[in-house]
Amino acid sequence: MDELARLKWQCRRGTKELDFLLNRYLETGYLAADQGERDLFVQLLGFEDDVLVGVLMGDLELEGMEDLVGKVRAFAGDRV
Repeated sequence: MDELARLKWQCRRGTKELDFLLNRYLETGYLAADQGERDLFVQLLGFEDDVLVGVLMGDLELEGMEDLVGKVRAFAGDRV
């Protein structure tokens, strides 16, 4: 399985909001990101769903991932 297919599978979380946010970033921002940002995105995908919801909805912060989280949310626009 190639890297993008593996990441797309990891972006499937079972909640509409998480699926949308993560897949939208993967399809639009990930390919243009530098390696450091890509590594952070892979780390972000390693968190449990409840943590991801908190982080991506703005209720929780993960130190060192603020820029990435902002980008993930920005790629979704006002659709969440």
